[in-house]
Amino acid sequence: MNLLDRFEQRIDQLVNGAFARAFRAEVQPVEIAAALEREIGDRAAVVSRERTVVPNVFVVELAPVDHERLGVYQSTLCGELADLVREYCTEQNYSLTGPVEVIFSLDEELDTGVFRVRSEARAGVVSVVEPMEQSPIQVGGTHTGGTHTSNAPPVQPRLVIAGKSYPLNIAVTRIGRGTDVDIRIDDPGVSRHHAEITMGADVTLRDLDSTNGTYLDGVAVRVTTLYDGAEVRLGTTVLEYRSG
Repeated sequence: MNLLDRFEQRIDQLVNGAFARAFRAEVQPVEIAAALEREIGDRAAVVSRERTVVPNVFVVELAPVDHERLGVYQSTLCGELADLVREYCTEQNYSLTGPVEVIFSLDEELDTGVFRVRSEARAGVVSVVEPMEQSPIQVGGTHTGGTHTSNAPPVQPRLVIAGKSYPLNIAVTRIGRGTDVDIRIDDPGVSRHHAEITMGADVTLRDLDSTNGTYLDGVAVRVTTLYDGAEVRLGTTVLEYRSG
């Protein structure tokens, strides 16, 4: 029994045959599974003799009727499809740059039974410090004897990567693909020791002789000063510096 057959059997067991009844003329889950396998093969990028990188984030665009019907089982289906991708990549010895994610999206222009798959290789980020929690900013404060006390949270310089904030709370933060850096980015375009950020009177970004270079707002840099909102690119990964 091949991987797609096993996937179809698992889905059927999970929903007690509901898919066989509900999806006769519309998109079948196994069709999406086969399309994901094709997308992986088409987008596979050979990085080295030992490493072939493939997408890890997939958006399945569905017509209104299919999106409504599949939406009932979305959590189950997306989880099973993600498992299928991981199993397939293991069988083919493919490398994933981050966690596998499968998302259903509505496309009003598609006809029933027609769907599209978009994908990307989104780097996984690992930091020696936990991502910052997003705290609400309290406006106002108290006045005591002419002294104003603010309720706002303390300012914390940070990097924002894929929507998560990583605090810059040490003197030198080293960034790269190696296992001994402070913020690890699993991106094939990032060197093991790619760049570092030094905290001081100025916040300095320094390229560490990386293979593909370090870019600030689209311009290659060796050493530069960061400012609030600066956009830094390492490989295909974008980092935004926020001063607090």
